[in-house]
Amino acid sequence: MAVEAIQLGNDELRDKARTLRQHIIRMTTEAASGHPTSSLSAVEVVNALFFGGYLRLDPAAPADPARDRFILSKGHAVPVLYAAMSERGYFAAEELLTLRKLGSPLEGHPNMKRLPGIEASTGSLGQGLSIGLGHALAAKVDGRDSHVYVMTGDGEMGEGQVWEAIAAAAKYQTANLTLIVDQNGYQQTGATGDVLDLTPFADRIGSFGWHTQTISGNDQDEVLAALKTAREVTDRPTAIVSRTQKGYGILPLLEEEGDLNYHGKPLSADLEQKALALLG
Repeated sequence: MAVEAIQLGNDELRDKARTLRQHIIRMTTEAASGHPTSSLSAVEVVNALFFGGYLRLDPAAPADPARDRFILSKGHAVPVLYAAMSERGYFAAEELLTLRKLGSPLEGHPNMKRLPGIEASTGSLGQGLSIGLGHALAAKVDGRDSHVYVMTGDGEMGEGQVWEAIAAAAKYQTANLTLIVDQNGYQQTGATGDVLDLTPFADRIGSFGWHTQTISGNDQDEVLAALKTAREVTDRPTAIVSRTQKGYGILPLLEEEGDLNYHGKPLSADLEQKALALLG
């Protein structure tokens, strides 16, 4: 089977987003560990990439050189990637419940040595865009039309290596590289605006010569439109600033808990059932 993209209809795509959220909540609660809210904010983007007609992949041949690439630089949000990979056919959904368990290839951060289909071992923040730039340049050298997508967090944008990669990508006009900033407003120690405010991201990235867009990243239609626009740019790298809400889909529960950040902790078994009921 050759690499191919899957493009679901609008209703199916929204159902898939709900399924991804259910997987995220179940696996992190089962593991009693992980980052569910950081994963939930990124669902619409990951959903659009994997099921909206963009990522050309072959789960039976995960190293096919003709494939497109998705690198999750904010590696702590890997439950959203595992959920999408499972739904795409890389492994059975039952394996999701082995997240972070001894011997499982579904580690707490992506490990390309353990799970075929993972493009980069991430978790040490700031490195994913440089890796993605390497993939994009290699594709150009090889004469392939592979497109590389890299998702960072907004807190991660404080890492200097990210901006070195932004400068280099502009220099080499890597139009086959798209950066997606998941701007959910929080990082480990608090609101990103309080820790280090680098907004507006689009203006800063654009000043290097990139094509930029800013969208409501939990609006599936806006995500799809932005990805379409990014693919139409042929003379420079592209960036999508995806303004999201951490924990999107279960925000009423987080408000009840009095913690909209809810960083690095799973839902309790009781909250898990409430969250799944809220999702429907």
